[in-house]
Amino acid sequence: MTNPAEVLSLPKPAWAADEVGMLYDMAVRFMSEEIAPRYDEFEKNEMVDRESWLKAGAAGLLCASMPEEYGGSGGTFAHESAIIEAIGHVGVDGFGIGLHNSIVAPYILHYGSEEQKKKWLPKLATGELIGAIAMTEPGAGSDLQGVKTRAQKDGNQYKVNGSKTFITNGQLANFIIVVTKTDPEKGAKGTSLIVVETDEVEGFERGRNLDKIGLKANDTSELFFNDVRVPTSNLLGHEEGQGFIQLMQQLPQERLQIGTGAIAMIERALALTIDYVKERKAFGKAIIDFQNTQFKLAELKTEATIGRVFYNDCVARHINGGLDPVTASMAKYWLSDLQGKVVDECLQLHGGYGYMNEYPIARMFRDARVQRIYGGTNEIMKLLIGRSL
Repeated sequence: MTNPAEVLSLPKPAWAADEVGMLYDMAVRFMSEEIAPRYDEFEKNEMVDRESWLKAGAAGLLCASMPEEYGGSGGTFAHESAIIEAIGHVGVDGFGIGLHNSIVAPYILHYGSEEQKKKWLPKLATGELIGAIAMTEPGAGSDLQGVKTRAQKDGNQYKVNGSKTFITNGQLANFIIVVTKTDPEKGAKGTSLIVVETDEVEGFERGRNLDKIGLKANDTSELFFNDVRVPTSNLLGHEEGQGFIQLMQQLPQERLQIGTGAIAMIERALALTIDYVKERKAFGKAIIDFQNTQFKLAELKTEATIGRVFYNDCVARHINGGLDPVTASMAKYWLSDLQGKVVDECLQLHGGYGYMNEYPIARMFRDARVQRIYGGTNEIMKLLIGRSL
């Protein structure tokens, strides 16, 4: 197969050189050898098993951007990007370590106390703890101010009540950051983030592993909190009411990460399709020899190249602390839109075989669709961009 990492013939950006490139190569080997051979099994079971998480931790693929003093590898988002790109290029998109690494763990690093960081980050780095963040509720999706889950202080504990849905890693996660209202009267200013270690509490229940269109290997669940008691020391931040600010500060990285998955799948779809049209024949010649095929792939490669250059620039800005929320929203919406377009066009070039589940492009077609929904819908991204005009 054509190497997805080389399909665009672009030089590597400065942030992807040296140890980041080495990490990418190692992650590709790990995903190819440890995850890909069992991926059909994981799709059937609708989750990647806990053993694979522990293997990823032992291989140094969990918490790569966390400081070494807390069990991480001391890297940056560039290192997380390398791992997520490896997942996309190998085609094991349902392995939810991207959320664990670059969404859950950073909340602990940025807002946790020293005691919290020492307690939780090393276990997140080994895979002993599997992370999730419980934002969405049945009645509150992109509108995070509308969450109803309540955390009521009772002595030196919080009593958490509420329900969440569409929670990534929900069946396996035993470390969940819960978006709650500690003071419902204050709206957004009454929102707090509270950690629930599910192995240590009563009243926590997992609902069904949700039956999704795509990303079957990624467990996505309903979660229920029924008088779940956790210590007040599980609050993230030095006081209540900081949750909404914390979420807003971390959402740019979450949205950039969605862009990472998008550009990785775009490159894999192109690589697979170029190989396919060179081999498949119709009317006595290879499909690549038809002008329509050449023109379509020329358009897709051009747009993919634009997307990759934009993405690389966003990562460089983010590493230097300069990725603003508006640009992150642009990256999330535009790259995920492009992902949907490229995968759809590539499926079309496969003809009838593209509609068969045995061909990877079919799985990509299903898996790509959610990218325009989670992390804030693309319509919300446009609203945020529009407010900046």
